[in-house]
Amino acid sequence: MSNNHTLDKKKNDLVPLDTLRLNLDMPVTVKLRDCRELRGTLQAFDNHCNLVLSDCVETVFKINDETDKIEILESNESEMLVVRGDNVLLLTT
Repeated sequence: MSNNHTLDKKKNDLVPLDTLRLNLDMPVTVKLRDCRELRGTLQAFDNHCNLVLSDCVETVFKINDETDKIEILESNESEMLVVRGDNVLLLTT
């Protein structure tokens, strides 16, 4: 019975990575530290949540201290972008 429990636990440990795998070659939005957001096509990922995005648009936001509104500071486009997993806060489709 302990072997079945171990197998079930291993299957549950893979669920987040399986979810990412289902979104390969699909458009995703990635929220990063420092008020940055990426929109692009997920090409690859690893266990550390390092990501490779193609046709990517990076947007940098700033909070206006006087009005407390979010403003776009800059926007950049890249054909291919590698994102270090330590900077990823959220990934959504």
